[in-house]
Amino acid sequence: MTLLVGAVIVHDRARDRVLLLQRGPRAKFARGLWDLPVGKADPGEAVTATAVRELREETGLVVAPEDLRVAHIVHGRSGVESPNGFLTVVFAAERWTGAPENREPHKHAALRWWPAGALPQPAEAVPSMRTAVTRYLSGGVEVSTRGWD
Repeated sequence: MTLLVGAVIVHDRARDRVLLLQRGPRAKFARGLWDLPVGKADPGEAVTATAVRELREETGLVVAPEDLRVAHIVHGRSGVESPNGFLTVVFAAERWTGAPENREPHKHAALRWWPAGALPQPAEAVPSMRTAVTRYLSGGVEVSTRGWD
């Protein structure tokens, strides 16, 4: 079965910056790399609910499902916890409540706003995250694939 994943690009349009988390030293995937707030859907959970829940759990920010818009889709052939593939729906949120904080320090080493024009270098970021954010900022919904070539 394909794993369903929700992620959120928190875009502070007024300051033209995005919020990223740095994966901690004990992360199962991409240790030390910068990533979006992201997580797996619970059984029976809509992907919008997943994105809202994960954003709140990881950063403390609260966003309404109706304030999410699809920014990108990543279809991976396999992953650390998804040997049969994963589908990540990346949403963008430009409205939220709360102040960001690292609510899961056991999972994440840091939380930081990054200028849209100065994202982490490719070697410092989860590749699919960097692709999703870059394509979102350039103005369009697209699909990227990983491991199918």
